[in-house]
Amino acid sequence: MYSESDLQSAVAAGALSHDAAEALRSHVSGQRAGSSADEEHFRLITGFNDIFVTIAAALLIMAVGSIGQAIAPGVGGALVALAAWGMAEYFTRQRHMALPSIVLLLAFAAGLAAIPIGILDAYDPNMSVTQTTLCAAGVAAFVAAGAWLHWRRFMVPITVAAGAAAASATVIALIATAFIKPEAQDAERILLPLVFIAGLAVFTVAMRWDMTDRARETRRSDVAFWLHLLAAPMIAHPLFNWIGVNHGENIAPAAAFGVIAVYVLMGLVALAVDRRALLVSALAYVLIAMTFLFRQFGVVELNVAITGLVIGSALLSLSAFWTPIRNAVVGQLPDNVRTRLPVAAMG
Repeated sequence: MYSESDLQSAVAAGALSHDAAEALRSHVSGQRAGSSADEEHFRLITGFNDIFVTIAAALLIMAVGSIGQAIAPGVGGALVALAAWGMAEYFTRQRHMALPSIVLLLAFAAGLAAIPIGILDAYDPNMSVTQTTLCAAGVAAFVAAGAWLHWRRFMVPITVAAGAAAASATVIALIATAFIKPEAQDAERILLPLVFIAGLAVFTVAMRWDMTDRARETRRSDVAFWLHLLAAPMIAHPLFNWIGVNHGENIAPAAAFGVIAVYVLMGLVALAVDRRALLVSALAYVLIAMTFLFRQFGVVELNVAITGLVIGSALLSLSAFWTPIRNAVVGQLPDNVRTRLPVAAMG
């Protein structure tokens, strides 16, 4: 793949004429506006070497973590964080390898979290609910600070989502500390709205990143992808929990139809913003609801199979005709909204 700087260098060196370079730019731009639009491209694997390096890095991280854990509480996490940062200096900063960079970032964040958790668990394993939530806030804030430093150094797209998750956990834990009773009996009632609000906040941040790269040609689109992937379950889980989908066997018919209606609404939002994460995160809930409905209508033995057939066929059809359906949905929106959404493909 050739970058814009490579083209400019080739023109300056005389290896490519200015007209040829402009023709190449127009051709690539036309392809991106055509069939490649609405595809949610993001870098994950550039070759088998990515997988090879990831396996080796994972083995090394597990080894240093085990050795550190045997030395003293918290040492394992510190060694994991140091090892992940050190490997990122080469495989991320110099080699720009996508999959290893993602794994090393996650290992770095997990290592940071493991440092205070290991120490606290060793010296005070029987903390109260208030102490636990306060410590959770401190751990999350520590990870968020580390994620910010990692972003400043390596700028791996998933780092912003990791930092957003840690920052959300910090705020949620601090608020929960003030309102959750010592018995923790009302924890779910307090935590679910906080998670839902945090999910909407992360979704808003993701849309801000998306709006700065409507054509999805830069790293900003990758950052938005991971933020959407984080926001989707934070929005979907509380929402379907409130509807009444707690367990597969404990759902009312009205709740089942409500799940389907909300899933359709989420589908419209996913089409408008051109992100499929909402559909994937809510898939388990709609499968539960559809299975229950088919069982209620007498299809007992094949209810799971028929549910898979219906949902699978619907999602495949949506994928095949994503572009025309999205154009129809976006076309109904006001101009001031449409001009902020990702560019739609023609077709």
